[in-house]
Amino acid sequence: MKRLIISLAAVILSLPAMADEGMWLLPLLKGQKLPEMQALGLKLQDYDIYSPDSASLKDAVVIFGGGCTGEIVSPDGLLLTNHHCGYGCIQRHSTLEHDYLTDGFWAMSREEELPNPGITVTFIDKIEDVTDYVKKELEKNTDPNSMDFLSPKFLNGLAKAKAGEKFLQDNPGTEVEIKAFYGGNQYFMFTKKIYSDIRLVGAPPSSIGKFGADTDNWMWPRHTGDFSVFRVYADENGNPAPYSDKNVPLRPKRWFKISLKGVQEDDYAMMMGFPGRTNKYYTSWEVAERRDIDNTVRINIRDLRQKVMLEEMLKDPAVRIQYASKYAGSTNAYKNAIGSNWAIKKRNFEQVKKEEQDKLIAWSNKMCEPNYPDALMALEQIVSDRKDLRFRSWMLDEAIIRGIEFTNVPTKTDAVIEALKGKDKKAKDEQLRLLERAYHGFANDNYSADVDRKIAKVMLKEYRRQVAPKAQPAYFEQIDKKFKGDTDSFVDYLFEKSIFGSEDNFNKFLARPSVKALENDPMILFAKSVRAEEVSLKDSLKEFEDGYAMAHRSYVKGLLAMYGDRANFPDANFTLRLTYGQVKGYSPRDCDYYGYQTTLDGVMEKEDSTNWEFVVPARLKELYAAKDFGRYKAPNDKMPVAFSATTHSTGGNSGSPVMNANGELIGINFDRNWEGVGGDIQYLPDYQRSIIVDIRYVLFIMDKYAGAGYLLDEMEIE
Repeated sequence: MKRLIISLAAVILSLPAMADEGMWLLPLLKGQKLPEMQALGLKLQDYDIYSPDSASLKDAVVIFGGGCTGEIVSPDGLLLTNHHCGYGCIQRHSTLEHDYLTDGFWAMSREEELPNPGITVTFIDKIEDVTDYVKKELEKNTDPNSMDFLSPKFLNGLAKAKAGEKFLQDNPGTEVEIKAFYGGNQYFMFTKKIYSDIRLVGAPPSSIGKFGADTDNWMWPRHTGDFSVFRVYADENGNPAPYSDKNVPLRPKRWFKISLKGVQEDDYAMMMGFPGRTNKYYTSWEVAERRDIDNTVRINIRDLRQKVMLEEMLKDPAVRIQYASKYAGSTNAYKNAIGSNWAIKKRNFEQVKKEEQDKLIAWSNKMCEPNYPDALMALEQIVSDRKDLRFRSWMLDEAIIRGIEFTNVPTKTDAVIEALKGKDKKAKDEQLRLLERAYHGFANDNYSADVDRKIAKVMLKEYRRQVAPKAQPAYFEQIDKKFKGDTDSFVDYLFEKSIFGSEDNFNKFLARPSVKALENDPMILFAKSVRAEEVSLKDSLKEFEDGYAMAHRSYVKGLLAMYGDRANFPDANFTLRLTYGQVKGYSPRDCDYYGYQTTLDGVMEKEDSTNWEFVVPARLKELYAAKDFGRYKAPNDKMPVAFSATTHSTGGNSGSPVMNANGELIGINFDRNWEGVGGDIQYLPDYQRSIIVDIRYVLFIMDKYAGAGYLLDEMEIE
């Protein structure tokens, strides 16, 4: 029988998609989803959203930092993103004297805006389908087992060759990247312009920007003003440039108009952003693996670590500032894992995927296509064979590498030892200076040895309880040999004897540097042993990667061939996507219903002055009592805070602009409900909701609360 040939360049071949499901590629909207979007209420054309030849809405959507989305809202480069996306910047500028985390920060002039070294903002200038080009280049490789079809190094080499060296030289700050989609069945090239002079303009206090904190994280209803304000600067020609007081605010191609009309239930809503990762094409065996290993380990270990962190943060304001960002990052993934396992069980994802696999096998047999069932058999065997290694890897990563900070002490000490053995005083002093810098890079302003010691005792105890002794890092043998299994005494020994155990220890070493001290340092030996185990596990797991990638590509190709001509979206991979749906509440369980909009009334109802998560600032209470909401209030005279929509989002969509049917900004996405996080595997139409801070609340806080209304003067507000 004639073999099916798939043309993914048109991306018409597809899996069935639920209403509102999907993270769609912008160049393909017209052929895929535009009629459905317009039927739901969209009043724009595809070229209004994405145009390769002129400015469009996509030009106002940016990557903020390394993992969030942001949006440009003025012709002077003003940018909105989430408070939690800007949190690290706010934290780095905070001190006990100027605690911007607690008090908030607002620059009342451009001279007061604060630089943020290391933070970038990335614009997507162009998106091209380069599938044919890449496949022709891949055909030149005669190795049938080559993994170039997924290799970033290979693909980005092709991107640079296609763009040309002259183009990149003539366009400062421009980078090109080719990414694989559908497991390596299609390819797009992204031309990006990256700016590095990004300044903090404003942020509400955490009592607004993180209101509800970890209790409300991943929850709806929500009452959080999760936003922060930055500005992008460029050189006088509008090109990316390092920070300089001579730089000027960027004049962007496009910025969002802002609507104060608000939302009603069932209104059309759409979001653009950079979703990080989904697993739509998991097999049933991978669903079980995610549930029983990945999520289960993360939930258990992070729960233990977070309890210690929180206890110490509540005791000491300095520790609270040091560990605020670490704690928030930990709890974010913790709750995600809980929600993921809930969804897997609730909708029996394992069975859903099995039924799809059985359907593909039956179809393949009918069409005489043995490759797809063979791919499934390979995937099942791979998941089974890597089970033990994967569990050990997850335990090591969560409990030891992520869980214990002193795992990251400097371990490259050979040059120091060599200098100490020699007679060159200058070389010795230089190596000691470098070692000191490395030590303070580890034991920085955000590190507490006392907190790390307490966490390490809990982490080591749990790790050794779950991982067999022979499968642990070699140095862990000392726990039984020297300490008779007492992990607490072992940890105390590390801190007391290591030169990195305290500032005092390190200063004593500098006063009398010793080769023996470095060679026998217990923290260095601990860290080296952990890293050796990490490398060993990665190498062992890597043996499964190539086979998995090839089998996965074949499996996805089979699904696309089987389902035919209905539109389908590729898994998220931190590339620019659009998702659309409706403003809508939901019912999480029998007899419960959550509406689509929250208001400032709910903030006041949740207020608890004895709980740091639910403290309400005095100024906000004053505005509420006076009903001084200005032009930002809803028609019912209430002050909107957040709303929920059926848009299909995931990590990376934090900070994404949410637009109405006219493409006007109505909110900033900042979270999902935990019942919906399983949508990373399978969309949940009854449960999946994006949680969005209402743009009216953002502007109200900037204007009425912070007194920074001058910023609104540079925006286009309808």
